[in-house]
Amino acid sequence: MSLAAPAVKPGLSRDDLVMRAGVVVLAGVLLVMLGLPLWAWLAKGFEDRDGKFIGLANYVSYFSTPALFQSALNSLQVASITTVIVVPLAFLYAYALTRTVLPMRWLFQGISLIPIFAPSLLPGLALIYLFGTQGFFKALLGGGSIYGIDGIVIAQVFYCFPHATLILTTALATADARLYEAADVLGTSKRRIFFTVTLPGAKYGLISAALVVFTLVITDFGIAKVIGGNFNVLATDVYKKVIGQQDFSMGAVVGMVLLAPAALAFLVDRLVQRKQVALLTARAVPLVPRPRFARDLFFTLFCLFVSAAILAILGMAIWGSLIKYWPYNLSLTLDNYDFAKFDANGWDSYWNSVRMAVGAAVFGTVLMFTGAWLNEKTRGFGAMRGVVQFLAFLPMAVPGLVLGLGYIFFFNAPYNPLNFLYATMGILVLNTVAHFYTVGHLTATTALKQIDPEFEAVSASLKVPVWRTFVRVTAPICLPAILDIAIYLFVNAMTTVSSVIFLYAPDTKLASVAAVNIEEAGTTAAAAALCVVIVLTSAAVKAAHLVADRFLFARLQVWRRR
Repeated sequence: MSLAAPAVKPGLSRDDLVMRAGVVVLAGVLLVMLGLPLWAWLAKGFEDRDGKFIGLANYVSYFSTPALFQSALNSLQVASITTVIVVPLAFLYAYALTRTVLPMRWLFQGISLIPIFAPSLLPGLALIYLFGTQGFFKALLGGGSIYGIDGIVIAQVFYCFPHATLILTTALATADARLYEAADVLGTSKRRIFFTVTLPGAKYGLISAALVVFTLVITDFGIAKVIGGNFNVLATDVYKKVIGQQDFSMGAVVGMVLLAPAALAFLVDRLVQRKQVALLTARAVPLVPRPRFARDLFFTLFCLFVSAAILAILGMAIWGSLIKYWPYNLSLTLDNYDFAKFDANGWDSYWNSVRMAVGAAVFGTVLMFTGAWLNEKTRGFGAMRGVVQFLAFLPMAVPGLVLGLGYIFFFNAPYNPLNFLYATMGILVLNTVAHFYTVGHLTATTALKQIDPEFEAVSASLKVPVWRTFVRVTAPICLPAILDIAIYLFVNAMTTVSSVIFLYAPDTKLASVAAVNIEEAGTTAAAAALCVVIVLTSAAVKAAHLVADRFLFARLQVWRRR
């Protein structure tokens, strides 16, 4: 009888040590970008204006103030109504794109994405021209006003529609044709197939879309600021407390109330995603829609109606930006694009946005992809990788306004050695990357999971350093995902308002913030003009990305199709 030799734990290689050191550095960076600012914001809610600890006094004061508490109810009301409207519309639109023989599918898909390229205040400005006090179609309101809940809901539907459509298009694109063939063989009606096969298959997408829309509406600032009138919501309350009254402590309290529904929606979404199972197996047959005249005609007309509504709002904003003096002089002019007449920064705000967007795209892409690679490919070190994963998912549950407040409290603190970043372009880049970190991290992680571990195993067997494999193999393979992250960051940096509204200095004012200030001064046409410039810039960058992806990077990635 021989005794088995005890198991020997393999020692850590140089690559393992390098990877673990990288994870530690990454955790430290994310802690500075996310964890510590949010902690500083949380602590501020328990202090008075002089910085003295007062416990829950601020929270008691908030919930005992009827006007402030009403704002929370207003936010929930707007978010609920918008979600109920957007999700069915987006589902039908996504169904048309994926399950019908739709003519010019690419055109309808492109039009549905237009609101993503616009700051959130653009639909509000367009609605003022359409249904405002001097609007073209004001008579259609029957004496009502667009300023309030009605205007906010309509603008939010425009703003949130593409986000829900993207999620539901992805959900409906994965379908096994064998299920539908079996149902047809059994003589099941089309209606029953829809309710027993199609809807259950898309239920997780529907839930995710609903939660995303709800969160976007709850946390949005631009629309309510432009067209909300006297209908206050949580986002505008935070702005008034911080900018108007310089009451940072109460602003932190309102931010905490704003965080609650967003965080709850995020947690529900995570729980739902855990229960999701694969809809396509290795033996699945992709579903290819068959022509059906009545169905295809209905969905074509539906897509035409929705696309016309999107283009009408965008077109109204463009036309309004070219009007000399609304509504008395409707002749066209480019004077509204001479931003120096309406804002001290002039065109500098736009170029600040471009510089910030480029900085966020470069720095954010490097950080997100490298960070995801370190967290995904490091062996062991579970506790620290768990910390990184938690911090990477944290921004999804944190509204931009809350993160902006946290940056004020943390980076403006005299004890912070990083306070030199405050009121610089650097803090705007850092804040923007932190705000949109989760999506970039998930994109990079998904791409990395698709790479066969054999690549790293072969490199290790040949004694190739891990960083060289990363640069020469991993990054080139994941180039499409890297570009997607960069474009995502650029577009969102150009359009963001809420997260940076508290952080800019006079010489670092961004175009989206300048548009808010110009609109506050009553110059709607100039604000619309600045929003149009942002839309055109974002759309041009995305178009360049699509062209490059089709003609250049497709050639570089041709090996994938061999």
